Amino acid sequence: MVNKKIGLFFGSFNPIHVGHLIIANYMANYTELDEVWFVVSPQNPFKEKKNLGNMYDRLEMVNLAIEGAEKLRVSDIEFSLSQPSYTIDTLIHLAEKYPTREFSLIMGEDNLVGFHKWKNADIILRDYRIIVYPRPGHDGGELKNHPSITMTDTPVMELSSTFVRQAVKAGKSIQFYVPDKVIDFIDKKGLYLR
Repeated sequence: MVNKKIGLFFGSFNPIHVGHLIIANYMANYTELDEVWFVVSPQNPFKEKKNLGNMYDRLEMVNLAIEGAEKLRVSDIEFSLSQPSYTIDTLIHLAEKYPTREFSLIMGEDNLVGFHKWKNADIILRDYRIIVYPRPGHDGGELKNHPSITMTDTPVMELSSTFVRQAVKAGKSIQFYVPDKVIDFIDKKGLYLR
């Protein structure tokens, strides 16, 4: 049996927006990946926890956003691991749980520049492929020519979750930035108002 190639798109998704969806859809359809899994991180070691929305709300928003998308999935694998979550621990856990899957990382060029600071970065580079999407103002640094790194022509997205949260807080429309079902969820739960 041929191993399914899975791209892991890690993030807080606080909230998920069309930029995330465009990147994931590109990766699932324009690279050799069979599926893209959104891995919702309860806590990123590089981000402050106080700014994070509830992890179950963030997971539900990703579920709502990708409903009906054939090659996109959501994973809560990090919810059961110790926090903050380190990518290497998640990768080892996933490899044990899904031995017939071949996992790659999906990351933005901005993350590639600071990648050497990640826990066990050398092991990740040795054992996994990293598929990189462009970010404005970043060139990927020294790592972009590494044999484990694949640079892509994913459409450039300058939209951020921070922008969306600030818009909600300011009472501005986020239509077209975020899927309608996610907007309804944000409204219903009163998220990002403070």
